[in-house]
Amino acid sequence: MPAVEVGQSVTVTPWEVLHALGRATVLSRQGAGRGLAEHWGCLKYCQALEGSSGKYMKLSEEGLNPRRHYKTVQSGELGIGFALAVAERIVRKRYPGHSVSLVDADIALQAGWALVGKDVRRRDWVRQRPNFFLEAWKPGEPSKVVPLACKGMHGKTPYVYAQLASASAQVEAVHVGPWNETPVLVTSTELLGQGGITVHVLQAHGDGALVFAPDDPAADADQALDDLNIYPDVRIPEPDGGEEQRVSGFQVQPEQYAWFRRALARAGAAGLMGFTGGGELTAQYLTKRRAVGTSKASPTPVPASSRTWKSRSAG
Repeated sequence: MPAVEVGQSVTVTPWEVLHALGRATVLSRQGAGRGLAEHWGCLKYCQALEGSSGKYMKLSEEGLNPRRHYKTVQSGELGIGFALAVAERIVRKRYPGHSVSLVDADIALQAGWALVGKDVRRRDWVRQRPNFFLEAWKPGEPSKVVPLACKGMHGKTPYVYAQLASASAQVEAVHVGPWNETPVLVTSTELLGQGGITVHVLQAHGDGALVFAPDDPAADADQALDDLNIYPDVRIPEPDGGEEQRVSGFQVQPEQYAWFRRALARAGAAGLMGFTGGGELTAQYLTKRRAVGTSKASPTPVPASSRTWKSRSAG
């Protein structure tokens, strides 16, 4: 990632990092009070970070104490928080004037592909997928979708390369539109005792735009979303015009753009409602397959447009 795009350093508060972590994990199946549970989960890091004017943020004495924080869990969760803090800045700068929404990739993809359970026929393609989608959107314009895979660790810098390679394989599994034309971000966050906190970022450029007719009913976020069963493959064209190659993965074709836009919007609405702790209110925005472990949908759904757009535009 060129320094001119985001700078050599990023100013961020610990609360921003924890807020990003809470939003990212709100739908991670912790029961009916999942939003409250995940909010509490991120609050355990309140005293794990410290810094002062003119100094880089670092782990506090408590953050370095393995008796208070399991290192693998801490590096994974704080890795998500720092990755999102940086990735959101990158996407906002790349698409000025757009709002940026964060969506759990599993929640979005489950609406079109069975990821778990008896519906899964091929398990090799299930393992690799990004952690999140960042959606840059603006009324009247096509959304831009950026897959993100993020890692974190307490080890030495050489291990960063292995993490970035693993994250690259994750984002390679998703293509929005033609093969190899989706913008992606992969990160690895170093949480070092004396070396501070560093986020390593790789990017691949692309379009990732969801282009469809403005009046396409398939994009209406107020309409309930049914599960689809899209064949799990990615089509790779032959450079010489021969027969295309097909590999396991997730590919959103142009005829599915409006549907995928709706899937992202309703997943975002579910994430917001998750913080209420209400299973029924959250489940109304999810498909049957995505709402596994959640109470049945409320008989009186709240329109996604009235709740989603106001909440999203407020940041």
